Amino acid sequence: MQVYFIRHGIAVERQPGIDENERWLTDKGIKRTQKVAKRLAESDCQFDCILTSPLVRAKQTAEILQEAKLGKPMLEFAPLAPGGNISAWIQWLSEEEGKDVQSIALVGHEPDLGHWAEQIIWGQVQDKLVLKKAGVIGVSVENRVSPLGQGTMFLLVPPKFLL
Repeated sequence: MQVYFIRHGIAVERQPGIDENERWLTDKGIKRTQKVAKRLAESDCQFDCILTSPLVRAKQTAEILQEAKLGKPMLEFAPLAPGGNISAWIQWLSEEEGKDVQSIALVGHEPDLGHWAEQIIWGQVQDKLVLKKAGVIGVSVENRVSPLGQGTMFLLVPPKFLL
């Protein structure tokens, strides 16, 4: 299985009066994310499923991936919100919706996505992988039931290399 960790695009800054969960992508964030999605599509990247954090900026990023014909369905997945736990995703993989997924995009936030990738690659968080906004980490996993420490990273791309 191939797992693509994709951080949301550039969003409006934190500010009084705007709920953290409601921050949206800026025009620059939309354009950059569209370019990244286009490049992924040009490299024949295809997702069986796109799981996204329920926060607005992540859902907008997932919608851009879907519009670029990179994958469907797109499902909201609460554990991808900040502070989410990777064990919920591992459980999801064994359930009906996740059983046949061979290529998946997980759209969310830092530092969680970097931590999840590290747990799959090294079996523990090492604070070594940093995912820029609209950046992508690709990890190949053979053991879906117990993927922690079993992954091989095949892609680590900041958005500037995809633009």
